[in-house]
Amino acid sequence: MPSALPDGEPVPEDGSLPDSALRGAAERPLGFYLHVPYCATRCGYCDFNTYTATELRGTGGVLASRDNYAETLADEVRLARKVLGDDPREVRTVFVGGGTPTLLAADDLVRMLTVIRQEFGLAPDAEVTTEANPESVDPGYLETLRAGGFNRISFGMQSARRHVLDVLDRTHTPGRPEACVAEARAAGFGHVNLDLIYGTPGESDDDWRASLDAALGAGPDHVSAYALIVEEGTQLARRIRRGEVPPTDDDVHADRYLIAEEALSAAGHQWYEVSNWATGEAARCLHNELYWRGADWWGAGPGAHSHVGGVRWWNVKHPGAYAAALAAGRSPGAGRELLTAEDRRVERILLELRLREGCPLDLLRPAGAEAAARALADGLLEAEPYAGGRAVLTLRGRLLADAVVRDLVD
Repeated sequence: MPSALPDGEPVPEDGSLPDSALRGAAERPLGFYLHVPYCATRCGYCDFNTYTATELRGTGGVLASRDNYAETLADEVRLARKVLGDDPREVRTVFVGGGTPTLLAADDLVRMLTVIRQEFGLAPDAEVTTEANPESVDPGYLETLRAGGFNRISFGMQSARRHVLDVLDRTHTPGRPEACVAEARAAGFGHVNLDLIYGTPGESDDDWRASLDAALGAGPDHVSAYALIVEEGTQLARRIRRGEVPPTDDDVHADRYLIAEEALSAAGHQWYEVSNWATGEAARCLHNELYWRGADWWGAGPGAHSHVGGVRWWNVKHPGAYAAALAAGRSPGAGRELLTAEDRRVERILLELRLREGCPLDLLRPAGAEAAARALADGLLEAEPYAGGRAVLTLRGRLLADAVVRDLVD
């Protein structure tokens, strides 16, 4: 969850949604995102809404404690049940993110899932994921998660090289994420992801290839690879500004992406979103596909964002303020916006173009259609899907995805 919240209109105290948001809800998939805002230490590149114990001390009292966080979050799930009323949908996906969800006891994560099951029910084939820090789990922890209903796990690996991890302020031991994959498989997890970051200052091409080799050697069925973005206000941004480490380089990012595509595709992982590769359709992250396809999800937790039927809202950021609102029987929502038809058209282009299936050309206005024709001529869009009415990025188009999108939304 990004640390900055947008402006918006107030959220009703009871969290109620306009009738238009609930109309036709039964036809749309529903997911839950559960945000755990706690971290043992703050990574130098992180701009998410997270807090260490030191940062929370004296700012929220018992309300900000992670010891009772599972029950606090359960209160928001119960609020969601009231707001959605007689919505008949079972939950299709659950994703627990952070922060470091696995700083909570495994039983706490299971408790959070259990309240969703009790209030909404889980679809028989529901995807249930948690993020995990490699140093905060062991075989017993993973077995408890699996027995409690989790069937997918995502480990933050980032790099196999110690000096790269040091620049990122990542504290796990190289090799530990790969061991976690084996432990997760032994616990019965059918789907395992490893998150990687490329373009860290001081990382070489050989370092990046070593990270890819190590990740693939561990045998996950999903790999996410993201270019390092240096956010203002982070420790890494300050270090770059002081000249302690070199700045990131877009050309290096492009080279590393091409290295990733070559290595991952050779190992049987096919891209299905610009930054995500999977061994097959069943290995895709269904929860993220809800986001990319504009479906409905309820985000519970401090700073979490939600979207239901064209209404987007976001919670207050601080764990203490979040817990206090729920304890008082109020929605923790900080603001919301009602998306117009044009908003939703633009968002579909922005998000669906990143997918392997691309976006329909009939979403484009005349200027966007002309831009798509130019992109096709420039080798940025695939010819066969274009002839079938869809804009699908080529490999070169993926490298320039942000620029292509900007042209197509005109």
